[in-house]
This record gives sequence, structure tokens and C-alpha cells, in this order.
Amino acid sequence: VLEAYRQGLRPALGYELNPWLLCLANYRAWRAGYHGKVSFLKKDLWKVDLSDCNNVIVFLAPSVKPPLAAKLLAELPDGARVVAGRFPFPSWTPSSTLGQGLEQVWAYDMKEVRRAVQ
Repeated sequence: VLEAYRQGLRPALGYELNPWLLCLANYRAWRAGYHGKVSFLKKDLWKVDLSDCNNVIVFLAPSVKPPLAAKLLAELPDGARVVAGRFPFPSWTPSSTLGQGLEQVWAYDMKEVRRAVQ
């Protein structure tokens, strides 16, 4: 979320259920000088409506990616971009990648993903 804000993505908002990670995220935002500029909400990602999101960044385990892929396909607009850190979506072809090893990220344009899935 902090890097998304640094890159100019607004609003920069994160969802987290774990209260310790939520506290850590808010501390890091405060320490970076972004208090009040970025938000972290204690919400269940599976219950949040993502239909108004244009950029989604996920850092989740591989086992979560298939059900998340279905949610993103159902809710995100065609113009949205999804960036996955550490683990790619197994059934999607990325539009681009950056980095290597543990620092690698995969970017997916939803319009291209939908075209490939159909």
C-alpha cells in the first residue's frame, strides 16, 4: 500500500484481518509520513466489493490464488490491473513481470486475462 501510494495510486487502501499486521501496517505508514494518506482497514477481503478498484496488489499464498482469481474476474472492471507479489496466479498469463526470486512481481491486465480465459 505504501509503495502504491509512492507510485501515485490513489486511494491507497489495504485490507487485513490480523490485528497485529494491521497495527504494523499503520505504524509503517506513520513512520513513512503517510499517516492519513493511506488507509488500512480490518476487513475480510472475501467480503469486500472490489468492483470500483482499478489497481489491486496482492501478497497471498499460492493456495489462495485460484479462489481469488475467480473473485477478481467477477468483480474487477476491464481496465483494472492486478499485481501479485511473491507468487503468480497459476492460470493467468502476466502482462509484465519485474524483479527476480523473492522480489518478483507479476502484473495482469484484467481485459487481457478475461480474453485469455474465454
